[in-house]
Amino acid sequence: MSRIYNFSAGPAVLPEEVLKEAAEEMLDYRGTGMSVMEMSHRSKAYDTIIKEAEADLRELMNIPDNYKVLFLQGGASQQFAMIPMNLMKNGVADYIVTGQWAKKAYQEACLYGKANKIASSEDQTFSYIPDCSDLPISEDADYVYICENNTIYGTKFKKLPNTKGKPLVADVSSCFLSEPVDVTQYGVIYGGVQKNIGPAGVVIVIIREDLITEDVLPGTPTMLRYKIHADNDSLYNTPPAYGIYICGKVFKWIKKMGGLQAMKERNEKKAKILYDFLDESKLFHGTVRKEDRSLMNVPFVTGNEELDAKFVKEAKAAGFENLKGHRSVGGMRASIYNAMPIEGVEKLVEFMKKFEEENL
Repeated sequence: MSRIYNFSAGPAVLPEEVLKEAAEEMLDYRGTGMSVMEMSHRSKAYDTIIKEAEADLRELMNIPDNYKVLFLQGGASQQFAMIPMNLMKNGVADYIVTGQWAKKAYQEACLYGKANKIASSEDQTFSYIPDCSDLPISEDADYVYICENNTIYGTKFKKLPNTKGKPLVADVSSCFLSEPVDVTQYGVIYGGVQKNIGPAGVVIVIIREDLITEDVLPGTPTMLRYKIHADNDSLYNTPPAYGIYICGKVFKWIKKMGGLQAMKERNEKKAKILYDFLDESKLFHGTVRKEDRSLMNVPFVTGNEELDAKFVKEAKAAGFENLKGHRSVGGMRASIYNAMPIEGVEKLVEFMKKFEEENL
């Protein structure tokens, strides 16, 4: 059976050569006579896997020495609680709400302290990024929080907010490793890996060391303390071992492809093909303000729900999977992460042109 073009928002498409390599090593990882799935996380072979994965990620993102890299479980959603539990020393945090996930993170933070919603784009169904150059940052805020790329709505911060000296915490789940990033601009940068890096079940947290302390909110479970994981090199308990192994392979694939600058150029090229078509199409149109468009997630509509449903159905029959938009937005969404080949986008646009001719 041939592989389809998978436009899923996550779990999402992975590089084919990574999957093939993992398949070859499935029964016998490098002469150990067993699969990584069966391997002790305390073994020498696994220790090499996790250490190499961290070293490659550090190289790719140019992560400074005063930042810890943690491979954790619980997905990005668990971080919604873990962040305030560990960082809310004054019990205050500022949130910029630009989509569903930032909203959920904000609501979770309200359980642990005073969370202030200092900017939002909810007034226009999160279709833009608000101006964050001069926000009312709370004087006693412990951090300022953003979701950098909004998977559901297809928006992306092109310029980070002015946090007026407060640490910036960013959920980068759906733009992780899609372009170069200056880690020093963040206190915490984290993301679930199931969109751009690996299989579901791993969340990577890159956190500045001065933010990792014993001083956490009373009642914070041991497993939800950054210090516990940092002190134990992500091996306090059994980590999501196989998931981390695949992430490590993806890091090597990105390095082989030329690193994050090469990824950015490749992603811009793919997104341009789709956005250019949407901008001149008579049937389809994008839903996001042009200057805030994501390179990763492209939502679009025809303006007619029945026609949208017909498009999704016919696209599926033609080998384009998971194009239905998120239930809160409707329409369609093409997620074109790092591993989506350029021909996938070209073929999708060809199909959209044909559909337009037949349905206008």
